[in-house]
Amino acid sequence: MTSVNLRGETRVLHVAWADGTSADFPYLWLRDNCPSGFHPQTHERQFDLTSIPTDLGIEKAEMDGEAILIQWDQEDHQSRFDPEWLKAHLPGSGLNDPANVPPTLWRGDLAPSTLPRISASKLMDDDGALLDFLIAAKKTGLAIVDGMADDRDAGMAAAKRIGFLRETNFGVTFEVRSMPNPNNLAYTSHALPLHTDLANQELPPGFQFLHCLANDAEGGGSTFCDGFAIAEDLRQNDPEAFNLLSQTPVPFRFHDDTYDIRRHQTVIDLDAFGNLQELHFNAHLAGVFDLPADKMEAYYRAYRKIMAMTRSDDYVITTRLEGGEMVIFDNRRVLHGRAAFDPNTGYRHLRGCYVDRGEFDSKIRVLSR
Repeated sequence: MTSVNLRGETRVLHVAWADGTSADFPYLWLRDNCPSGFHPQTHERQFDLTSIPTDLGIEKAEMDGEAILIQWDQEDHQSRFDPEWLKAHLPGSGLNDPANVPPTLWRGDLAPSTLPRISASKLMDDDGALLDFLIAAKKTGLAIVDGMADDRDAGMAAAKRIGFLRETNFGVTFEVRSMPNPNNLAYTSHALPLHTDLANQELPPGFQFLHCLANDAEGGGSTFCDGFAIAEDLRQNDPEAFNLLSQTPVPFRFHDDTYDIRRHQTVIDLDAFGNLQELHFNAHLAGVFDLPADKMEAYYRAYRKIMAMTRSDDYVITTRLEGGEMVIFDNRRVLHGRAAFDPNTGYRHLRGCYVDRGEFDSKIRVLSR
C-alpha cells in the first residue's frame, strides 16, 4: 500500500510504494505538475507558475482511495495524483524515452553484411519491423534498405514514412552523379574523403537517405566510419586533442552563385552532460581557420590527428551499393565518402534526401506506444 508523509523542513512530500521504493517530491514541483493544470486534449501546461507564492506549503496530504490528495495552503486548491504517475516521474531520474538509444560504437572490423537491414516492403508496411529497424539504425548510426523499387522517388517515399524531408540549399532531394559545372565535389567522379554533410549549416541535417539507382561504373565504393568511435578513442588516448576539437569552434562555409552559408562549429560537439552529441567534419567545406596565432599550431596537430583517424583501416569500412539498395546513416555521427569512379565505364547515380534526428526519434516514440 502506498503511504505519504510531509517533511516540511525540506518542503517535500515523501511517498513510499508497496514494493519498497520511495522518493521525495518538492512542493513547487507538485503544484507545477498538478493534473488540473494541463489541457485535457493537448496535454500542454496551462498553469501559470507565477500565480502562486514561492513559499506555498501543503496543509494536508493523504491517500484518498488509490490517489494521493493534497490540500494546499495559501490557496483554495486540491491536487490529486496517481501514485504510479509519480513513480514514473521521479525527480532526478530522467524521463523514460524510447528514442534514447545508446550508440553501439563500431570500427574498421565491422562487417558490412552485419549492418541493420530491412526490405523496402517491410519498411513501408510493417510498423513492428520498422520500429525494430529504427532502433537498430540508431544504435549503429548506419543501416541498409534493400529491395527498393526502380523508381527515382522510392527513396523519398521511404524517408517520408519516417518524417518530413529537410530542405537545404541543394533542394529537398539531391542527385549524386557526375555532372558538368558542379558546385559540390559530390557531383564529380573524384574520390570523396570521409566527411559529414553541410557542417556549414546552423543545424546540419540529421539522417541521410541515399538510394542507389545505378552503380555500374568501375570504382565508387562507399566508405563509412563511426565518428563517435573515433572521438571516444581520441578522448581516451589524446585528451588534449579531444579538448581542442570539442572546445574550439572553426569556420565552415559553402558558396556558389546563389548561396553563401557560413557557420563556426566545433569538430566534436558534446551535450550538456559531456556525452558525444555530433561531429562536424568536412575538410572541403572548412574555411580559413581564424584562431589566434598562438593557438594555431596545437589546433592543427589535433585536426590532423582526427583527419588521419578517418583515413585509417582501424575505423573505415567499405561497401559497394547496388542498384535497389538504400543506405541510411546519421549524418551528425557517421562520416561517409566514396572512392573515385570512372564515368566512362558505366553509369552511377544515387538520389538523396534528409530526415532530421527529431523526426527519426519521434517515429520511434510513436511506434513504441
